[in-house]
Amino acid sequence: MAISVPVPVPVPPRVLTVAGSDSGGGAGIQADLKTMLAFGVHGMSVLTAVTAQNSQGVQGAWELPVEAVRAQYRSVVGDIGVQAVKTGMLSSAVLVDAVAELLAGTDAPVVVDPVGVSKHGDPLLAASALHGVRRRLLPVATVATPNLDEVAQLTGVRVTEEADLRRAAHAVLEFGPRWALIKGGHLPGDAVDLLTDGDQEHWLRAPRHENRHTHGTGCTYAAAIASGLAAGQDVVAAVGAAKEYVTGAIAHGFPLGAGIGPVDHAWRFRG
Repeated sequence: MAISVPVPVPVPPRVLTVAGSDSGGGAGIQADLKTMLAFGVHGMSVLTAVTAQNSQGVQGAWELPVEAVRAQYRSVVGDIGVQAVKTGMLSSAVLVDAVAELLAGTDAPVVVDPVGVSKHGDPLLAASALHGVRRRLLPVATVATPNLDEVAQLTGVRVTEEADLRRAAHAVLEFGPRWALIKGGHLPGDAVDLLTDGDQEHWLRAPRHENRHTHGTGCTYAAAIASGLAAGQDVVAAVGAAKEYVTGAIAHGFPLGAGIGPVDHAWRFRG
């Protein structure tokens, strides 16, 4: 009788998202895990908050106790391990400080999406937490990915044209991340982002898609970068691949509900 020898199953890269839940499925933990699946990595999650939200906005948000956040993080990292971590909604100073401490003790690249407001303009970060984001969270980031509203919130720099992106990036870099990705999607013209470590500059351009269904764009972009880093790409390659993916996701965004629909995380798999 022939003996069957088990074939080793390859373990995919592991990525951990530390973020809030979006009950509508377009942003937050849900967007992160969908993006990670699209990139072929194993997504894991630390839930920081539960929101009641839909296509029209955020109707409520409830932060989890910091002890629950720490326990989730240590459970995953201590047993399974991670090749990259992505952070999203950290709404209070105590959560920012706790997560920054956990990240500082983790040997993996970190993508920090400093979520300040939702796509609908709902505040998701307490003013009292800004100091911790600047002084504790950004210094442990491999890549920080603020949009223009978040740049203004963190640094006071207001970007009104493409030429301002360089000044914004340097203002963010002063807080300590290795790389800053300033997302210029709110500017007119092509969707242009600037990635820089203070020496190298990489300008990422994509055609603007006139599609209002863009909920989850920032979460998706950051999760895609983390997925690339976990797979062994360098920062420039990971950001380039993420830009291509999120541009396609925006182009294929679809209507849900009566407001702003989500980007399509599965656009590469649809006929």
